[in-house]
Amino acid sequence: MRRAGAVVSANAVQVMKEVGIDISSQSSKGFADLPHKEYDCVVTMGCGVVCPFYPAKEKLDWQIEDPIGQSIEVFRQVRDEIKTKVQDLLSKVGL
Repeated sequence: MRRAGAVVSANAVQVMKEVGIDISSQSSKGFADLPHKEYDCVVTMGCGVVCPFYPAKEKLDWQIEDPIGQSIEVFRQVRDEIKTKVQDLLSKVGL
């Protein structure tokens, strides 16, 4: 299990750069780094029952494959899957 605060994968940086997004100066953050309040929606990406509790009106678990240790093509597939799911979520809320 990886920890929050770790450096973002070079493959993640590369596949995001391919679509014009620079995440090279980013790092992962944990729940402790977020302000403590209730959120409208919390989206997890496959942690199921092991995710810490965070108060939200709606909780979604997208069950997205972790690409760490896999090929650059898997990173591209995960990037595109996340994009599609975010666009679908935004369209459902009218954004």
